Amino acid sequence: MKDAFKQAFPEISILLDEPLMNYTFTKTGGPADVLAFPKSTEETKALVDYCRKEDIPWLVLGNASNLIVRDGGIRGLVIMLSQMTKVSVTDTVVEAQAGAKLIDTTYAALKENLAGFEFASGIPGSIGGAVFMNAGAYDGEIKDVFLSCDVLFADGIIKTLDHNEMNFSYRHSAVQDLGAIILNARFQLKKGNHDEIKARMDELTALRQAKQPLEYPSCGSVFKRPAGHFTGKLIQDAGLQGLKWGGAQISEKHAGFIVNIDNATATDYVELIAYIQKTIKEKFDVILETEVRIIGEEK
Repeated sequence: MKDAFKQAFPEISILLDEPLMNYTFTKTGGPADVLAFPKSTEETKALVDYCRKEDIPWLVLGNASNLIVRDGGIRGLVIMLSQMTKVSVTDTVVEAQAGAKLIDTTYAALKENLAGFEFASGIPGSIGGAVFMNAGAYDGEIKDVFLSCDVLFADGIIKTLDHNEMNFSYRHSAVQDLGAIILNARFQLKKGNHDEIKARMDELTALRQAKQPLEYPSCGSVFKRPAGHFTGKLIQDAGLQGLKWGGAQISEKHAGFIVNIDNATATDYVELIAYIQKTIKEKFDVILETEVRIIGEEK
């Protein structure tokens, strides 16, 4: 099966038995049987069509920032859209391919003096991943600027979904339930003052650098914010901040983050997450839901 992919798609960069720890922001994760880097919608569709015909499982990774891949890795095909990075601006609409970095897209908007995307200027995700999970920070979310996106379904059909069809909610979009691939997205912004937009982006970037443990590998914010609570404070109040679990640690800088301080495994992450959830439920009767996606097989 593995070699057949290389024979079927000589024009696509394909790696076999590739450790996903080379790509995840946590620097953990087992191998993908097949890892492909399509450069276009057409190549992405061809890969999905091939998997459907050959009955091979597949999934898509964004830039693997808010993600944990278990140590056993992923069977079948993993598609990474990191070579699909084009960003264009037409009047007040920004269009970006799914693999474009969210940060780069906000700077493309800044270059054209477009306001509304400042909240995302420090979020280390891809456009596809950001839309998929309705990413947000500092009182802004993707849904606030989203116009539409093109989506590839498992049956090979490509559709355009508008704002209403995406059913956005906190860290959720309809695509999570559709088993589909976001290919690109369009965002409606508004004309603004370049210096004011830049100042706000610089302010939020500085806030992020001051508060978050960017000096270590991490999966970003681990948990969704429970109603009426702040996750970091709950973890602090439970006396867990700084706790080490294998090579993973609850960040001493921000308790809502788990950092890789000493060659952590994905199992270290998953077990520490479960321990935090259990402790917070016992102490405060609050259920912490993960914001980070946990995928793949146990080793």
